[in-house]
Amino acid sequence: MRLFPIESPIRMARLQGVGTVEGAVTRVLLDLTASDGVVGWGEAAPWAVFTGTPEAAFAALDRYLRPLVLGAPVRRIRALGAAMDRALVGHAEAKLAVETALFDILGRQSGLSVADLLGGRVRDTIPLSFSIADPDFAADLDRMRAMVPAGARIVKVKTGVREHRRKMARLEAIRAEFGAALDLRVDDNQALAPFGAIRLLRDVETLAPTFIEQPVARGHLAAMTSLAAALDTPILADESCFDASDLAEIVRLGAADAISVKLMKTGGLLKAQGLMALADAAGLPGYGGTLWEGGVALAAGTQFIAATPGVSPGCEFYMPHHVLIEDVLETRVENRGGEVVVPDGPGLGITVSEHAVRANARVRAQA
Repeated sequence: MRLFPIESPIRMARLQGVGTVEGAVTRVLLDLTASDGVVGWGEAAPWAVFTGTPEAAFAALDRYLRPLVLGAPVRRIRALGAAMDRALVGHAEAKLAVETALFDILGRQSGLSVADLLGGRVRDTIPLSFSIADPDFAADLDRMRAMVPAGARIVKVKTGVREHRRKMARLEAIRAEFGAALDLRVDDNQALAPFGAIRLLRDVETLAPTFIEQPVARGHLAAMTSLAAALDTPILADESCFDASDLAEIVRLGAADAISVKLMKTGGLLKAQGLMALADAAGLPGYGGTLWEGGVALAAGTQFIAATPGVSPGCEFYMPHHVLIEDVLETRVENRGGEVVVPDGPGLGITVSEHAVRANARVRAQA
């Protein structure tokens, strides 16, 4: 197992409500080599204010998970996942990276895609949502003016970074320029206080957003429940829903109408599908969320969504194309006409550039 801490410069600052990212993002890539020489790739892309740090993910992989992985049978992915959970609490991103690499190997060995291994495709393309988060709103409008004529039709606005008046002005400007045909979504990233949130969100609701994501802090499920009952606009839970136990409480309370499924939160493709099985039973659709992933992790995300019917409102897998200046894939996962095209081919369906990996590695690779 080789580990590569990767530092990727980004095109613009991003104000995400719970934190600001400028300059570059850091993640950890790994590759595993099977006994027959087949190589699989995985990626851990944490965010310090959301799930963890890349330094912690590296340490988890290097010290605690490496002994479990080396010599383990590739096909026993679920058993290895349980062993990782017994050996180490948390560190979902590190565990996801290992599981992704195992699925990539197994797919390459069998000639099947990861989506095939997860049950087979139910879709070949996924609607793409782009997030408006640049502190320079005029620059984001210019991006939209280029993307919408090319087929983009979903935009999510990070609204937890501005006072209410300025937030509404941005949303009104988008509606006025791009019209009702644009699928407009709103994400407060936990920014609102429960007291008074309903009044502010009723203003937002006048602009007919498709959903309002995580308006209050993750622990305020009582407030989420009240908002979901009072508003006509669906409430989507993100930070409040990391795993199946979180979702069970959300369902019990009626605290959300949909969930954001992020592989970096769930800790694995199999766990993400398990989460969606519970969501399906409760009638809650899933949305393909993202943190700061590059092409390896987002290829895994497309394979997961391709094989999971309930993840129906699309995905926000725009980072490699629109935010990262350089990625590590020979060819980036295709975006076409406002859709992410699920890669064909065995495993993740991608080819990693060893040159790009080494050029962007922060330190020498750990073999």
